[in-house]
Amino acid sequence: MDRPIKPIIILGTGRSGTTVFHQMLASHPQVAWLPGVVLGRDPRRISLARNALRLLDMPVVGRAAEHLLSPGECYPFWDSLYPGFGRPVRDLTADDVSERARRRIRNAMEALCTTRRTRLLLKITGWPRLGFLAEVFPDARFIHVLRDGRAVANSLLNVHFWRGWQGPGGWTLGDLPPAYAEEWQTHDQSFVVLAGLYWKVLMDALQNAYVKIPAERFLEVRYEDLCANPAEEIKRTLDFSHLAWTEEYALNIRSFSLHNTNHKWQTDLSARQQQALEEVLADHLQRYGY
Repeated sequence: MDRPIKPIIILGTGRSGTTVFHQMLASHPQVAWLPGVVLGRDPRRISLARNALRLLDMPVVGRAAEHLLSPGECYPFWDSLYPGFGRPVRDLTADDVSERARRRIRNAMEALCTTRRTRLLLKITGWPRLGFLAEVFPDARFIHVLRDGRAVANSLLNVHFWRGWQGPGGWTLGDLPPAYAEEWQTHDQSFVVLAGLYWKVLMDALQNAYVKIPAERFLEVRYEDLCANPAEEIKRTLDFSHLAWTEEYALNIRSFSLHNTNHKWQTDLSARQQQALEEVLADHLQRYGY
C-alpha cells in the first residue's frame, strides 16, 4: 500500500486565512479530506469517513451531506497515527519520521480516498511540519497561506484557543529563541508583542524547512490576494495542484464571501501597542513584502 497519492497540503500559522482556503479547495470534486465530524471525534473511523465522502457524490443525498460534513485538521486522528503530531514542542522534521510512522500515515490517508476523490487534501496550522510531511509524502505539494503578521497577531489575541496568555511556557511552541525572549522582556512581556513573536517563530520554522524541498512543490498564496481575487488565486492553486477548473466548481467558489480584515489591528490596538508590534516585526514584515 505505497502507491503515489499526491496529497495537497495547506500550511499556515493559524489566523491567516487557511480555514476558508481549505473549505474552498475541499469543495472540489476530485479531493478527499478529513471530515471533522467523524475523525475529530473518533480517529478510528476511517471507513466511516470514506463513506461520508462518498455521500457527497450521490444525487440528492450529497446536498444534505454538504451541510453535515466539513473539512477539519483533526489532530486526534493525526495523534492516533503519530503520537505527538498535534502539539510538538518544536517543529517536526524528516528526522522524526520512523518507518512505522510512514506506513501508518500513508496507509490511513490512502484509505480515505475514494474512486472519485483520488487526491488527498490536508490542512496543518501552527508548526509547519513541512520536513516531516515531505518525508512521509515525497509526492506531496505544499501551499502556504501567508498573511500580514500584524493582522495575525491581533487575531490571535481575540480567539479563545490562543495560549499565549500563559507565556511561552504554556503556549505549546517551547521556549522563545534567546533574541526573541529578549525582545519580549524589553517590551515588558507584552502579550501583543508575544503574539507577534508567535508569528515570527512559525515563519522562521517554515523558512528553515522550505529550503530543503524542491521549489516546484511549494506555492505561496497571500491572504490579501485571495480576498481581492479569489477565483484567480484558486485557479492558480488548481494549476499548481494539477486539478481541473470546471464551471460547476466555479459556482462553488462564487458562493464564498471573503473580506480582508487586515485593518483591524490598527483599530483594535492602542497606538503604543501598534508601535511595539511593528518594532518587533519590522524585519520579517519587510522580508515578506509587508
